[in-house]
Amino acid sequence: MSVRLDVDEDTGVAVVTLDRPHRLNAVDLGTAAELRDVWLGLRFDDRVRAVVLTGAGGRAFSTGIDRDAVVPQPASPFMQDDPLLTVGPKANDLWKPVIAAVEGMACGGAFYLLGECEFLVAGADAVFFDPHTAYGMVSAYESALMAQRMPYGEAARMMLMGTAERISARRAHEIGLVSEVTDPGGAASAAAACAAVLAGYPPGGVQGTVRALWAAKEAARAPAYAQAPHLIALGNLPGEDQARLFTSRPAARPRIR
Repeated sequence: MSVRLDVDEDTGVAVVTLDRPHRLNAVDLGTAAELRDVWLGLRFDDRVRAVVLTGAGGRAFSTGIDRDAVVPQPASPFMQDDPLLTVGPKANDLWKPVIAAVEGMACGGAFYLLGECEFLVAGADAVFFDPHTAYGMVSAYESALMAQRMPYGEAARMMLMGTAERISARRAHEIGLVSEVTDPGGAASAAAACAAVLAGYPPGGVQGTVRALWAAKEAARAPAYAQAPHLIALGNLPGEDQARLFTSRPAARPRIR
């Protein structure tokens, strides 16, 4: 199993852990299916009233899609499949609050998950970046989600600068991406403390508020998502060129800001 679920019945808090530390918690097709099953299961588990989402190992929350994942695609360019579109709680109609606890790297496809959490808590060593442009790829869904999380200029800089820069936990807090910064290793416990407070409130009020907050985002997100497949199809380098860039470019030390 690549996703671990732990439920504390005393507090009403569930912890969902991406458990592929050997792959920096990258999401392969099996992990994507497990995440969908977990979110759908939590919809019907009345013991759980709030959720913490985190990654195992400390080196990364998640580095997005596993580059070794082979995603079957239909022949039609109008029906391209993106397995990460259904890995988040909101994509599976879970309206219980989800708090992300981020340690280490969170990049690329990790934003599909972070974008569907209510708020983020990060350890002081956390960093955020999006490598797409550095490898000739369009950051479409990730950009749409992050543009709703931080000021436009900050989102644009992160998505466009690719692997050249990483946003520190401190900077992420300054721009509103992260709501709290803890000592390294402390994000999960701080997120769990917040989740326990939410789990102690009447669930109808909490879940209705989550739904209302997401409704405010949906109006802008829907047209952005409608454009995303076309932008990806038009803008991405051919797969073999992406692979060549990924394997041949010398590693550069990114700027942390």
